[in-house]
Parts: sequence; C-alpha cells; structure tokens
Amino acid sequence: MSDPSAVVDDLRRESEELDALVSGLGEERWALATPAEGWTVAHQIAHLAWTDRSALLAVTDADAFAELAEAALAAPDRFVDEGAEEGAALPPAELLDRWRAGRETLERALRAAPAGTRFPWYGPPMSAASMATARLMETWAHGQDVADVLGVVREPTARLRHVARIGVRARDFAYAVHGLGAPAEEFRVELVAPSGEVWAYGPEDAAQRVTGPALDFCLLVTRRAHRADLAVRAQGPDADRWLDIAQAFAGPPGAGRPPKGGASEGGPPKGSAPEDGVPRDGAPEGGASQGGA
Repeated sequence: MSDPSAVVDDLRRESEELDALVSGLGEERWALATPAEGWTVAHQIAHLAWTDRSALLAVTDADAFAELAEAALAAPDRFVDEGAEEGAALPPAELLDRWRAGRETLERALRAAPAGTRFPWYGPPMSAASMATARLMETWAHGQDVADVLGVVREPTARLRHVARIGVRARDFAYAVHGLGAPAEEFRVELVAPSGEVWAYGPEDAAQRVTGPALDFCLLVTRRAHRADLAVRAQGPDADRWLDIAQAFAGPPGAGRPPKGGASEGGPPKGSAPEDGVPRDGAPEGGASQGGA
C-alpha cells in the first residue's frame, strides 16, 4: 500500500460522515455521555482532533513530534485523557472548527508525503498509507461511540475493509498483549462485505477459520460490541480463542462493552493507549499480515 491516495480519500469520507452526525447538535447533546467511561461526544471529537495533530507533527515536524512523544512518556497514565479534556472544554463550534482544520491539514500532508517515507510514531514508524489507515480506523470506532449515544444506526460501507485488514494483521499482537503465544499457523478469515462480496485473508485450506459479516468483525476488533451480540463465528479452538481477545488497536484491550442486557461494567477503550500508556492508533505496522488487500 505505497500510494496513500485511495485510503486518504476514504479517510476524508469517514470523517465527513462523522462530521455530518455532530455538526447539527445542540450544545447539550455535545455533553451526552458516550459508552467510553467519562467521555462525552465532545471528548470523542476532541480526541480525534488531538490525534490528528499528533499525526500531522509526525509527518511534518519530527523534532516537534519527538517532544510530544517525550511528554507522553512523562505522563503515560493521563496523556490521552488530558488531550481530550482540553478540547472538550472548548465551545462545540470552536472544537468542530479545530477538528475540521486539523484533519484537512493532515490530509494535505499525507497526500504530499514522498513515496517510501516512514514517519515516527508512538510505536513503530509508519508509512503515509498506514497512518491514514490507522486514522480511518480510529475515526470509524469513535464515530461508533457517537452514533450509539445518539441512537443512530450507520450504514456500513466498503471503508470497513481498512478496519478489517488492521484487525486481521493485528492477530499476533492481540495474543501478545494478553501475554499469550500466537499460533504458528495462519487463519482463514472470510468476511461478508456490505456489498455482499467476500473479503478473504489467509490460506484457503487453513484449519482455523473465522467467518461472518465484515461489520460485526470490525465492531469486535475495535471492541465496540460484545462477541455474544455479533454473528462472527470461529472454527477451531485457536480461532475461537482469538475472537475473545481480537483488537485492531495497539495497547491494552480495556474492558470492552458488556453483552446486551449483561451486568458487566466498562466501555470500549477511549483512545488506543498501549501498555506503556502512550497513545498509538492501529496495529503495529509490521504485525501478522495474513494476506488480503
């Protein structure tokens, strides 16, 4: 994925869809609590704006980004929340303008990035295409938090392919973050896209298999829904175990959402803070790729 144009186009569309969801909200609805504990709609948008700014620094000013990363290491337990709190304190119109301006500037920087360039990040360095993919994944996931609290059912799109791909590639990372060894063999993953086509990853003859709707798989790997409420199915004990721990973001898994009608507490992870507390969106770029686009 050397040319970032296609995924940057999709990132723009994903952001515009979320923008349309929040742009007409009254101030009181910006203060609605989302499923992420302690975070309102304003916190969700503020976090996206904050992370876009981090990505922009990584792409355009490595020295400034290094200072930001150092600050993150100095306050790993509160760095993400502080960034969201600062933005959420702004009047909604000002916060919305900040997010719009930041994401447009980041888009231009990603499109202008020289081919083959890799940029610093809180985890492994990332290409422009991988940076855009990670931003899309997080925009979609936090957009789901906003849609849920507003009672909006979003129409799934082909952009889910980017989220699904990260989820598949991050298989081994999911095992590692739980202190488990990843299976040696690859899995076969077959997901039914919104269009009805099948997105397939991994060898056709794999013994361990995962199947289901692409939307449900994306909700699972971003921990925006409980496995019990989704139509994702596993064949084989290793694949079954993976579905219990799968995640598309770097960092600790967080509590995840309880099953509908369940008594367990907790919401999805607010950002993507890894074990050391430093925010990193998306799976490690050198993670367990199992094929596919």
